[in-house]
Amino acid sequence: MIEKKLLTALTEDFLTDSPNYLIDVMVGADNAITVEIDNDEGVDIDDCVALSRHLESHLDRDIEDFELTVTSAGLTSPLKTQRQYKKYEGKEMEVLTKQGQKVTGFLKSSNEEGFILSVSKIIKFEGAKRKTEIIEDVHFAYEEVKYTKYLIRF
Repeated sequence: MIEKKLLTALTEDFLTDSPNYLIDVMVGADNAITVEIDNDEGVDIDDCVALSRHLESHLDRDIEDFELTVTSAGLTSPLKTQRQYKKYEGKEMEVLTKQGQKVTGFLKSSNEEGFILSVSKIIKFEGAKRKTEIIEDVHFAYEEVKYTKYLIRF
């Protein structure tokens, strides 16, 4: 079986002077390899092709057969790296916590420990006739989140 560590090293070496960055390397059954990359401006198909050729040139099909897919992180794919969180700051996101709570809001900021989501809530204050919308900043640590996805609205 082809090692994930080898594929990660080959990919990171290839992407060193590139605006692209590695998101994930997955090695499945029968050496089905998927390498996922991203870019702050969007990944070009030519970037995926070049990385695929680079990886293929460093792997030997005579020793081990494999299936290789190099892809970009899709718009609806969950965020996996802190750099992706930076990329989506200011955008509307959906967060599912490990406790099963789904929260929607705007990604305000992120750092190494977690991120802040600005969430809109409708509250009726005591003595008020109408409900009022308030914006509340909610902090999430990465380890307490099952997934965070970019929310596309039409």
